[in-house]
Amino acid sequence: MLNADALNQLRQLKSDIEENKVVFPGTVKATNGRFGFVALDEGRDLFLPPEEMQKVLPGDRVNVTELEVEKGKTQGLIDELIESRLTTFVGRYLVKGKGHFVVPETPGINRWIFIPPKERMNAEPDDYLYCCMHKHPIKDGKGQAKVLRVIGKAGEPGIERALTLATFDLADAWPTAVTEQAESLNEAAIEALETDREDRTDRAYVTIDSPATQDMDDALLAEPNVTGWALSIAIADPSAVIGPESAAEFEAFKRATAIYFPGEPLPMLPDAISTRLCSLMPDVKRLALVCDLQVNNDGSLGDYSFHRAVIRSHGKLSYDLVSNLIEGREDEDIKALPDSVCNSLDQLHQAATALRKWRSEHALLSGDRPEFRLRLDENRRIRAIEPTIQNEAHRLVEECMVAANRCAADFLTKQPSGLFIQHPGLRDDRADNVRALIEGYAPHLADIDATKPEGFKALMKQTADLEADVPVKAILSRQLARAELAFAAGPHQGMGLNAYTTFTSPLRKYSDLYVHRVIKAALWDTPMKTLSSEQLLALQATQLKARQAANNLETWLKSDFAKTLSDEPMDGVISRTIPAGFFVRLEANGLEGFVSCKDLNGKYSFDPVTLRLTHNKNGRIFQLEQAVKVSFSGVEEERRQINFKLVEADEKPTASGTEGTNDEAQDNALESGDSKS
Repeated sequence: MLNADALNQLRQLKSDIEENKVVFPGTVKATNGRFGFVALDEGRDLFLPPEEMQKVLPGDRVNVTELEVEKGKTQGLIDELIESRLTTFVGRYLVKGKGHFVVPETPGINRWIFIPPKERMNAEPDDYLYCCMHKHPIKDGKGQAKVLRVIGKAGEPGIERALTLATFDLADAWPTAVTEQAESLNEAAIEALETDREDRTDRAYVTIDSPATQDMDDALLAEPNVTGWALSIAIADPSAVIGPESAAEFEAFKRATAIYFPGEPLPMLPDAISTRLCSLMPDVKRLALVCDLQVNNDGSLGDYSFHRAVIRSHGKLSYDLVSNLIEGREDEDIKALPDSVCNSLDQLHQAATALRKWRSEHALLSGDRPEFRLRLDENRRIRAIEPTIQNEAHRLVEECMVAANRCAADFLTKQPSGLFIQHPGLRDDRADNVRALIEGYAPHLADIDATKPEGFKALMKQTADLEADVPVKAILSRQLARAELAFAAGPHQGMGLNAYTTFTSPLRKYSDLYVHRVIKAALWDTPMKTLSSEQLLALQATQLKARQAANNLETWLKSDFAKTLSDEPMDGVISRTIPAGFFVRLEANGLEGFVSCKDLNGKYSFDPVTLRLTHNKNGRIFQLEQAVKVSFSGVEEERRQINFKLVEADEKPTASGTEGTNDEAQDNALESGDSKS
C-alpha cells in the first residue's frame, strides 16, 4: 500500500501533467472508416483512432490532447466535449438478440446506437426512425438514442420524401400559430387592405407560367411609347398580408424558401396565402408591389418606380400558348384572348427581345441548358423523365424578371441597407489553374485580369465561341464560386452586373419577401424588422440546405429509376471529371452516372488545369462535353450513385466552346431565382 508521501507525489505528478499538457479545440470530422479526425481551429487535422472516435459524433466541438504514438506520428486524445451539434438523425431499426438499436444513415456514424426500452415508440425491425441522441457517448463510448418518430418502411409510397424531410430537419406541418393566422385571412381581409393603393384592375396584366402552377407571383404588361416600351411587372404582395413580427413571417424565415420536390413541393407559406389569397389568380383582385420601368429601344433601362397597387390578372397563360402566339401559330385558345392581352403580349415580346440583346452585349447570359421533368406514378416514384423545351415565352418572362430585379437592386443601393446577391466570379483557389488554362489554350486573352468584374465578363464572353483543343468556357464554368447574400451592393459577376437582387418571388423565397419590406419601408414607411448578420448567415445556410434536400430526393428517385434501364448503349456527354473517373449526362433523360477509371483499360492521369483524364501510355483523352456511349451497370446504394460502363468514345474528342452543362456551377453563378418551371 502506498504511504501518504507517495500518494501526494502521484497527485502532484498528475496535477503537473494536467497543467503542462497542451489542449487544442477543434471539430470532429468523420470518415467512411471507424477512425476520424479533429479539424483543429489552428488549421490542421489531428488523427483520431477508433477508440477515441467512438466517444464523439460528427460535428462535435471538442478539446483534444495531441499524443506522439511513434516517431513523427501523433494522434488525438479526447479531453473534453465542448458542444455536440448532431442533435437529430435518421436511421433504421435493428434488433439483435435482446439488443435494440438504430443504425444511423448519417455519414460518419459507423456504429449501432442502443435504444433504451422506454424510448422505442413501438418501432418494428427495419422501420426508418427519426431519432435524437438520448445520451452522448463521450464518457464511455456507448451512446443512446431516443425515437422521436417512426417514419415508415422501405418501399412505402412517399418514403423517400419523408426520409429526406427528416434527414434535413425540414418541417412538413405548420405550427399551430401559423395555421391559425392563415385561417384568419379571407377575401374580406384582402379587400380591407386595398385602401391607399392604386387601382389597376382595368389594365391587361397576365400571368405566364406552367399550367400546374398555383403560387403565381408575377403578372406582366407592356405598352409601346416613343423611346421604347413601358414595362410593368406586378409582384404578389404577401408582405401586406403577414406582419413582420407574425408567426407566418417567422416560419417563412425559418424555411427560407419553397422546395420544389418532385411531385409534392414543400411551400414557404401556407396554401391559404401562397396559392389563394396572395397568388395573382385570374379575374380576382389581388394586392401587388408593381415595378414600372422604361425599356429603351436598345434594351437599356430608363426610369423606374415602385407602386402599391390592386390588380386583376386578365388571364393565366401557359408558356406554350404564349410561345405559339409569338411564333404566329394557329391556336383556338389564342383566338379567345382579348385584343388588349394579345397587344400586350406582342409588346412584351419586343421589349424582352431588346432586353436580351442588351444583356448579351453588356452583361452575361446563361446558356440554355437541357432540362427535364420527372413524372411520378401512384407510388411517388419516377415513371418517366421528359425533356422540357425552353421557348420564347420562358425567355420573355426571364428578361422581365431580371429587369425588375435590376431596378430593385439599383433602388436598394440608395438605401442605408438592403439585401443583395453577390457573385465573386472565379474561385480564389482556382486562380492559378485558370491562368494556366488561358496561357495554354487562349494566349491572346492572357492579359485579361479575370479576378476583376470587367475582366471576368470579358473572359467569359471571348471564350464562348473559342475554338481550342479543350472546351475553355465549360472548364471556366467549373471554377465558379458560390453566390452569396449581402447587405451591401457588390458585383454579380455570373450575370455580369454591378449589383443584383431578387424581389420577384416573395411567395417562394424569404429573401425576396424581405426585399419587399425594405422597398416599402423606404417609400411608405411601413414596418419592418431588419435582419442581423447572424440571421443573414442562417438564411443563406437554410437556402443551401433546401437545395441539398431537393438534390438528395431527386438523386434517390433517379437512382431507383435507373434500375429500369436496359443494357443498351446510350448517348451522353461528359459533364464532370475527377481523378477517379468522369460523369456522363444522358441526352435522352438527363440522368447522370459515373464511369470509373478502374473499369477502363490502363491508367489515367487527371489534369486540374484542363480537367482532362489522359491515358498514361496511348494518350487517350476524356474531357468535358465529349460525346460518349455508355450502358447502365448498376447503382451504388449507399451513395445512390448511378454507374455507367463505357461502350465507346472518340479517341480524339471534339473541341467545343459551348456553355458547360454543370447545373450546380450555373446555379452557383446565377442564383437569381428568375427561372420558373
